[in-house]
Amino acid sequence: MRRRPLNVELMDDAMADVLRAKSPAERLAIANGMWRSARRMIEAILRAEQPDWSADQIRREVARRMSHGAV
Repeated sequence: MRRRPLNVELMDDAMADVLRAKSPAERLAIANGMWRSARRMIEAILRAEQPDWSADQIRREVARRMSHGAV
């Protein structure tokens, strides 16, 4: 059986420099924005795929997906 090549994503050096120049608060703000964006995207997908679901069902499924099933 052939093994697939290891696919490791590396950050570009220029982007790493940009992030290193940010304060901890700025980096947290970026991470929070990414988290909120992911949450909105998952919610929009669920609303389109499951139009009959209640807001509570959508909220629970978003939480489940974002927590990798831990919720």
